[in-house]
Amino acid sequence: MQIQPILAALKHHKLATFLIAMEIALACAVLCNAVFLIATRMSAMNLHSGVDEDSLGAIVVTGFDPRQVNDLNARMLAGLGAIPGVESVHAISSVPFGPQWGVSGMTLDQAGKQPGAVVEFYLGDPGTPKALGLKLVAGHMPAADDYQPLQDHEFFPPSSRVLITRALAEKLWPGENPLGKQFWSAKWQFRVIGVVANLSVSQYTENGEHGAEWCVFVPVQAGGQLAGTYLIRAKPRDLERVMTRARAAVARIAPDVVLDHANSHTISFLRARFFQTDRAMTGLLVGVIVALLGVTAFGIVGLASFWVAQRRKQIGIRRALGATRADILRYFQTENFLIVTFGIVLGIVLAIGINLALMKWFEVSRLPLWYLPVGAVVLWLLGQLAVLAPALRAAAVPPVVATRSV
Repeated sequence: MQIQPILAALKHHKLATFLIAMEIALACAVLCNAVFLIATRMSAMNLHSGVDEDSLGAIVVTGFDPRQVNDLNARMLAGLGAIPGVESVHAISSVPFGPQWGVSGMTLDQAGKQPGAVVEFYLGDPGTPKALGLKLVAGHMPAADDYQPLQDHEFFPPSSRVLITRALAEKLWPGENPLGKQFWSAKWQFRVIGVVANLSVSQYTENGEHGAEWCVFVPVQAGGQLAGTYLIRAKPRDLERVMTRARAAVARIAPDVVLDHANSHTISFLRARFFQTDRAMTGLLVGVIVALLGVTAFGIVGLASFWVAQRRKQIGIRRALGATRADILRYFQTENFLIVTFGIVLGIVLAIGINLALMKWFEVSRLPLWYLPVGAVVLWLLGQLAVLAPALRAAAVPPVVATRSV
């Protein structure tokens, strides 16, 4: 197939060719970025929390007197634990997908000259790691004497023996055994006694998916800063009923506090609500992609059909001069391929530009380059499928058309 006659024909339809190429360019740019955003959102929604979500719920209360936290904890732990179906109740600082309690930077030396990472700290009373369902992969769980009391207005004990996640261990000491390693956060010292497979941060953000599991579990005794949030464990079939009774029981157990209705739910509910916006955005982006590709396909079909109708005389002459149906078919497919390729080249530049703008204004990650050839292949296939029907109609034009037209 000679390209030169096709290019010469396209020069006579510059405006139509340019408009359809721009439509393809826009489709390419939106397709690449939208698919990338969908993949990012879906990856976030599949975040492994590391806890037994089907068996856990949280009760959060506020408005209590900080001087009465020991009394509050005692009443809440006893009252919630007495609800039929409850397997265990623990005071905890926060839960995955719940309100964020403590995020802080940490260093690998006491002088603060070796930066480590920004991590999330979870505090929990004795038995909390087991209740959460954390899976130990190295070291051991905190023993009874690892749970230390918190002094007034202190966030951590002066020196704590802690659990960290496998992801955090690989970040801080890649290729090394993290057990026995120490790190610091401000004036507080921590020593690693165990590594758990997974534990996600409470409030995931797209600022760094790789940091979604940079977490530390600090064993402490209930009291001080550890008050107001309670982890309830029950069998999955009983959890909804238990949580309904637990929310209702707060007014009787501690009438002097305010139940945080928004955050007193099962972990599964908190997770679903946390990613509600991501699901909606994913659906919206899928709709945009389908609509845009549909419009692009119809645009190609319309333009190709118009050109076939306009060129019936020329097609008939070519058929009369010996061109086969396959030659006519290849002509229109090649013509479409050239237009789509021109649009894709523009679309790749536009896709990169849109991604840079999103990175600047919405803190979106850089678009991986392999999305661009994938998007190009999709548009090439779409173009060939869209032009196929008009091209087949052109190939079916009989040579006699040329005779009648002369």
